Amino acid sequence: MPDSGWIRTWICREPASWSNVLEAGGIDLASVTDLVLTHMHMDHIGGLLIDGVKEQLRPDLQIHVAAAEVAFWEAPDFSRTSMPTGFPDALRSTAKRFSEAYSSHLRTFENAHEVAPGVVVHRTGGHTPGHSVVRVTSGGERLTFAGDAIFPVGFDQPSWHNGFEHDPEEAARVRIRLLRELAGTREQLVATHLPFPSVGRVAADGDAFRWVPVFWDY
Repeated sequence: MPDSGWIRTWICREPASWSNVLEAGGIDLASVTDLVLTHMHMDHIGGLLIDGVKEQLRPDLQIHVAAAEVAFWEAPDFSRTSMPTGFPDALRSTAKRFSEAYSSHLRTFENAHEVAPGVVVHRTGGHTPGHSVVRVTSGGERLTFAGDAIFPVGFDQPSWHNGFEHDPEEAARVRIRLLRELAGTREQLVATHLPFPSVGRVAADGDAFRWVPVFWDY
């Protein structure tokens, strides 16, 4: 299962969290055996820090994350980011809390790691030093969960970057390489910050790309 984020906005009194979504889908937290983190920004790990969540998880839960990501958050560098006031401190403190709470559950990898048959996580870097994508293969079909490697503006302007990317140039290179690959394979793409339903395919459009969402029939 990829990522475990949460977000609280001015219109939400309660966090919209990973655990809430699982519960709504009839999935017991205690049934989760493996969790893959694309990176350790707070909107991708914060769900694990909500009160009562850890107590519901299995004691042998394995959390797979790139070794470079864990190392980065021991002394994070925000010198190349451009975030609103308060965000670096919030990201830093959340990552520290997560590392302290879940250190015994972490299973780190260098560049690629097979989490389960047909589920492989690959470190890309860019957005954060250990940012990773998850590739899922089943029955001849493939899907890529791209985490924060791709944002909506990245299709029209793949070389643009946002203020939350710790290595802007590498983030752009990763994005362009990934979009070219996905346009060629036509496999399905899921990315955290794409609009609902956040599942679709990529089409090449000259030097840019187009997002082709799936038809939502539910």
